[in-house]
Amino acid sequence: MNLFYERLRGFFDGKSVLILGFGREGRSTLRLLKEFGNCKITIADRNDVSCPETEGIEVISGEHYLDRAGEFGIIMKAPGIALFDDVSADIKARITSQTDLLLRFCPNRVIGVTGTKGKSTTASLIHHFLREYESSVLVGNIGIPPLECVGGLNDRRTIIVCEMSCHQLEYVQASPWTAVYLNLFEEHLDHYTGFDAYRKAKENIYRFQRWADYLVVNKELAPENCAASVITASLTEDADISVSDGSLRIQGRRYDNISTSLLGTHNLYNIGIAAYVAHYIAFAGQTIDDVLGYAETFRPLSHRLEKVGTVNGAEYINDSISTCPSTAIAAVRAFDKVDTIIIGGMDRGIDYTELIDFLNGSDIENVILLPDSGHKIMPLLDGSKRTLYKASDLADAVAFAKKVTKVRCVLSPAAASYGFYKNFEERGEHFRKLVNNE
Repeated sequence: MNLFYERLRGFFDGKSVLILGFGREGRSTLRLLKEFGNCKITIADRNDVSCPETEGIEVISGEHYLDRAGEFGIIMKAPGIALFDDVSADIKARITSQTDLLLRFCPNRVIGVTGTKGKSTTASLIHHFLREYESSVLVGNIGIPPLECVGGLNDRRTIIVCEMSCHQLEYVQASPWTAVYLNLFEEHLDHYTGFDAYRKAKENIYRFQRWADYLVVNKELAPENCAASVITASLTEDADISVSDGSLRIQGRRYDNISTSLLGTHNLYNIGIAAYVAHYIAFAGQTIDDVLGYAETFRPLSHRLEKVGTVNGAEYINDSISTCPSTAIAAVRAFDKVDTIIIGGMDRGIDYTELIDFLNGSDIENVILLPDSGHKIMPLLDGSKRTLYKASDLADAVAFAKKVTKVRCVLSPAAASYGFYKNFEERGEHFRKLVNNE
């Protein structure tokens, strides 16, 4: 096998390993450890996870699933497990993850992408640009556990593009060769003790970088001291990569009329960053124009400003990925006219002042509000210039939207789906089915 595989096998050899969390990544870890063979495996999850995959393996479940964590030499934590202060510092020191081991042991070049919003699209764009010229694989929070790539890395020239969530970065001890840090908004505060803890998890993407590495970072988030070469990006001011007046600028040169099906200035920002990384850092394409030309063939990801149907001449747009106020604002600004917006979802205590002010100053005619966060902010919205509708659920919201929308309805909830749906994908798919009466 390849060097990466051998390094991982050596790391786990003879160790007692706790797989903490048995979702998609936990199952991936179990398959890899079974292949290595020479380690003692235990699984811990709050929920019962007994299944054919776990036959012959000890499973700890229930409310006290963390109680025995101190017995294990290695704790492979899945991204969805929130620990807060439930375990000691000694136990936290034993925690690693698939993302951490990718960064520590993979000999290939790794491009890591994080940010509150846009990381899936940007990581996918970088991979899309690279694979026209280089060998590239896409893993991470995009839906492919990072170590899923280990068996296929027989070519050291293959570049790994890894989307990295805050949960995946929280316990890493290394940073990628190229770190992309897009933006930072209030998000995932139910997983952290506060916004500062969330921010620090994100900053791990560059915290361990060295002099030969690169950091492409939103100018407002650029660190004062960083060992890597720093490239700045901005939607509001001059930077190495910037967007203004509907135009993309890279290193001072202006690029107009980029052919792409991605909507909104925030996506022009993502395209610029992806093209910069692919061309100037990974040396893909003879010119930056070559790379930008492939934006035309990039297919937008689902649930991100996705047109899902037309009803009585009005467009219906699925932006279920929206889980914070800034993304709902960006969704409206991506179109010349939005007369109906559907917002609301799980209330995580996020500050909605920015979105409230935006809606009150907009020409949106219908604001449909879902529980819980939508109902909470409804008294703060100006109903004198528009219709405010308190929907009981998404089905009720779509039914009302069909009665009042003339041009375009956007589902951009500015809230998480949890408590109502399994994830934002399920919410977006339900919206699509409701629009099309499926």
